[in-house]
Amino acid sequence: MKIIARSIALFLVFFAFSLQAQTSPVGLWKTIDDETGEAKSYVRITEKNGKLYGKVEKLLLKPQDTRCTACEGDKKDQLVVGMEILSGLEKDGDAWEDGEILDPNNGSVYSCYIEMENTDKLKVRGYIGFSLLGRTQYWYRVK
Repeated sequence: MKIIARSIALFLVFFAFSLQAQTSPVGLWKTIDDETGEAKSYVRITEKNGKLYGKVEKLLLKPQDTRCTACEGDKKDQLVVGMEILSGLEKDGDAWEDGEILDPNNGSVYSCYIEMENTDKLKVRGYIGFSLLGRTQYWYRVK
C-alpha cells in the first residue's frame, strides 16, 4: 500500500512540474510580421531574478547583420540579433506585466505584458499609457 501511495505522489509531482513547464513563457518563440503574416524572428525568453527578458536570436526576413538604426541610447546602431527587446516583466497571476518591449523597426519602446494563450501560443501586448491603446501580437513556440 505504501508503494502505491508513493508512486501516486511521485506521479503527481512530475505531472505538476511538467504542467508548470508547459505554461511558462520561458523558451524560444517565433514572432510574426503584423502586415504580411510571415515569420519574422526568433526571440528567446529567459527568467532572471524573477523577471522575464527576451533577446532576438535570429532574423528570418532580414539579414543577420541588420542594425537598429532607429534605436536610441546604448542600442543605437547595435545588431538586432542578440538585442534585448523584452525586459523586466514580472509575474502577476497568469500574466507577466510591468515590462517593456522594443520595436527594432522604429526604435520605439512600449509598456508590455505577456500571457500564455496555450502551451505554444503567447499573447504579447505593447502599449502606451493604457493597455487599451496598443497592439497585440501572437508568438508561437519553436519546438
